[in-house]
Amino acid sequence: MTIWRGKEPLILASQSRARQMLLANAGIAFNTVPADIDERSVQENSGLSAPGEIAGLLAREKALFVSSKNPGRYVVGADQTLALGNRLFSKPAGRAQAAEQLRLLAGHTHELHSAVAAARDGKIVFSDVSVAGMTMRRLDESEIEAYLDQAGQAVTTSVGAYQLEGLGVHLFERIEGDHFTILGLPLLPLLAFLRGEGQLNV
Repeated sequence: MTIWRGKEPLILASQSRARQMLLANAGIAFNTVPADIDERSVQENSGLSAPGEIAGLLAREKALFVSSKNPGRYVVGADQTLALGNRLFSKPAGRAQAAEQLRLLAGHTHELHSAVAAARDGKIVFSDVSVAGMTMRRLDESEIEAYLDQAGQAVTTSVGAYQLEGLGVHLFERIEGDHFTILGLPLLPLLAFLRGEGQLNV
């Protein structure tokens, strides 16, 4: 079942399973077309340092890149940054780096900045950045190692070495923010935009 009214499906410029799941569960008809951009280069060349601004920039660049090749279509780009104070985190390269990230995050509250942008005909027509506060419980070395053993290679696929929708939920004692922001797609503002554009039946 779909509530999408557009003649052609929405395009999601992301390979994220979580983002795809959120759109599918919301009844949105969409195609997935990953944005082939060098995120690190875009970030470095921007001169931006605030996590929310970086996430917003990358979401817009992804949407614009795919939109330029798909005229007339609504294209959604998304990005998420993790910050502990002024320190930005990237996806861990391996188990050792994942363990180090967990040591730094344990016992503290970090922020997830999730950005979404929509483009059409090469122009940004909507953007939003939402924030969630994530308080990780204190973890000793044995707990970190046990978690890494159980989570396996998945720890390298997400910044912070966790996926809240999976085993990562065991790492936390408190969360402030909505579920969609945590999964990397501020869905409510996006749906409000699409509804305003007359693209939804509900």
